Amino acid sequence: MSGNEMEEFLDSVLRNKVSELDRLMEYEMLSARAEGKSQKTIETTLLALRKLRYYLYINKLPTDAQLIQAEDIRLFILKLQASPRYANHPYIGNQSTTLSPISINCYLRSIRAAFNRWVAEGFIDHSPFEKVRVPKAPKKVIPTFSLEQIEALLGVIDTATAVGFRNSLMIILYLDTACRLTEITNLKLSDVNLIERCLKIVGKGQKERIVPIGVTTQKLLWKYMNVHRPEPALPRFDHVFLTRGGRPMTKTRVEAMMKGYGRKAGISGVRCSPHTIRHTSCVMWVKNGGDLFSLQRITGHSSLEVLRGYVNLAQGDILAAHQRYSAVDNLDLKATRKRSGAR
Repeated sequence: MSGNEMEEFLDSVLRNKVSELDRLMEYEMLSARAEGKSQKTIETTLLALRKLRYYLYINKLPTDAQLIQAEDIRLFILKLQASPRYANHPYIGNQSTTLSPISINCYLRSIRAAFNRWVAEGFIDHSPFEKVRVPKAPKKVIPTFSLEQIEALLGVIDTATAVGFRNSLMIILYLDTACRLTEITNLKLSDVNLIERCLKIVGKGQKERIVPIGVTTQKLLWKYMNVHRPEPALPRFDHVFLTRGGRPMTKTRVEAMMKGYGRKAGISGVRCSPHTIRHTSCVMWVKNGGDLFSLQRITGHSSLEVLRGYVNLAQGDILAAHQRYSAVDNLDLKATRKRSGAR
């Protein structure tokens, strides 16, 4: 939508005092796209708003955002908390468990942000969330790989084959950069600078950042790009990582690849996925003495709050190190006290 079309839409809304959720959801989608928000963020917001609208409609409550009250939102929260997982999903039947607190918190924060935007834009006078406290999501500790598990994972891959070499390199690259799954599958040849040992990563919201890579990864990338990378099926497929057929690696394919190697390596107690490797990489950074501000720039996190959790995950190693190297525990205090008493 062009700038003129957006202005015409806003003029129409403001002129007609349109505050029905249907129209405001349309505006929310347009605004999110104009701001460069990721497709996943847009879909999550629209899904949350549709859930709210459906609940209000079914219960004969106002679907005019101007008329929605705090009590309506509180009842909607209770409904979410009692909703089964994957309700009305076209391929997955309703589960015995209910929506997770994390999902509920995500939906409500998305809806709250939309209402705040509508107030700021003058579509409605107030937000019902002004009097509603969104239930906090529990802080979830994600298990990470041990060094032995990483070695086992890489050890079951036959790197003598082109596919095996590619898969091993992808796992190593995730571990070396702590990048998100799609940040690597979307990586283009022009994003790789082997001389400077860095990658240009396009993250959430199309935000770009420069991520360094190690010497080992540099050498493996060069070998893959010059020896093992297949010819692209189409000229526009300039992605670094391609399938044997020359098409870009997909999120689903990488997840399945990781899961298969995890089973083959006999890894248990931890989900075998690129997301787990991302967490593992961050924890190892902290354990090795890396600072959080540099880690934030590398990983693309918008705040330090998530990164502080990695300090807690690394705490076990810190406690073990303290037991070994404690200044007090390594003093022979008994001998000191004896000498003091002799005087």
